[in-house]
Amino acid sequence: MAAEIVLYMIGLLVVLVLLGIHIAVALALTSVLGIWIMLGSFDIALSLLSTSAYEAIRSQVFIVIPLFVLMGDFVSKSGAAGDLYRVCNRALRRLPGRLAVATVAGNTIFAAVTGVSIASAAAFSRIAYPEMLKLGYRKEYAAGAVAGSACLGMLIPPSVLLIVWAILTEMSVGALFLAGVIPGLILALLFMGYCVITAYLNPSIAPPAPLRSDDEPTDWREIIGATGILALVALVIGGIWGGLFNPTEAAGFGAVGALVLGLVKGMRGRDVMQAIYSAGRTTAPIMFLLIAATMYSRLLAMGGAVNYIQSLFLGLGGGVIVVVLLMVLIWLLMGMIIDSISIILLTVPIFVPLAMSFGIDPFAFAIFGILVIEAGLLTPPFGLLVYTVKGAVPDRDLRLGHIFKGSIPYWIMILVTASLVILFPALAIWLPGIAF
Repeated sequence: MAAEIVLYMIGLLVVLVLLGIHIAVALALTSVLGIWIMLGSFDIALSLLSTSAYEAIRSQVFIVIPLFVLMGDFVSKSGAAGDLYRVCNRALRRLPGRLAVATVAGNTIFAAVTGVSIASAAAFSRIAYPEMLKLGYRKEYAAGAVAGSACLGMLIPPSVLLIVWAILTEMSVGALFLAGVIPGLILALLFMGYCVITAYLNPSIAPPAPLRSDDEPTDWREIIGATGILALVALVIGGIWGGLFNPTEAAGFGAVGALVLGLVKGMRGRDVMQAIYSAGRTTAPIMFLLIAATMYSRLLAMGGAVNYIQSLFLGLGGGVIVVVLLMVLIWLLMGMIIDSISIILLTVPIFVPLAMSFGIDPFAFAIFGILVIEAGLLTPPFGLLVYTVKGAVPDRDLRLGHIFKGSIPYWIMILVTASLVILFPALAIWLPGIAF
């Protein structure tokens, strides 16, 4: 009976989300209602859920999220992202489609200090897209490079999605960060290879740019910005990998380092406060979501819903391949209507135990899941990154269709990388195995 109540609550949750109720509110309402019905006491239900929320939010690991978000906001406000792009652009000037390749390279490094793909998409939409358009790049090719490469922010550490996944599954944040490095680099190389090969085969989509004065050696201000970002990456990822400090301490050092970089780049009091406010606006909804997700997990545990849903999946037949494909389908469909963090909060408490029952490595499954959820950010008709790029680019003639068309190859490459990770788990577990 309890499992059936949970299933009814999950159905109600889906209805509330489709009606436009905020996912955190929907999670909290259905959790309270479900436990109330199971226990027959509203006071006990509230007491259990309030205790769950308190225990969740007091965990030290939660400070990682606001600190890494703050680090990314300091870097974004400082203008270092533009410096990084220009340095990459000059370094790659001999390659076909160099501006698209520079966008991917810049996003790869920028992702390692922001952890949020929306931030990368917004930044490079304003920096890279106008440059590509000015030199005659085709809209689909240019917008696709910006939207597709922004997905790297969800995989390359310190990814907010990886942090949320680690919190929900009680995995090591540092180990999960390292698990995303090799798949993230593979994906970045695939993106760059696609940009170069496509521009080489069809020069009309990315005309070669003549050498200009801005192709001369980079000035010291740009070098400071680009070098500062690389130093932050080395500090955060290298520090965790080398065992110098844990992820929470790395986030603190990263935020301080980003502040120093911002001050060197010319940020002043007002800019610093704007970055802090921006980080707060980004972090607060995430924390509320995590509290609501803790309540949701308590409901699933009390109702025995995970075992019940597992039996439903196993009853489909076909073994692990069918179950994994069904998970992928659910993730992609959900990616059309809700954000990535909400998808993780709704599905991970159910999907992870199911994957473990099939003997799938937890690190490989985490990276696989993040990659598929990344693909959902580009899936029509409601790919979140596509709408971010559309809203950020200073080109009124750019249509959603242009961006979706240009993003399809990146969507395919993300799913290919996800397949490689699930088929060859060593891609995700090799670095964590060395470090831990």
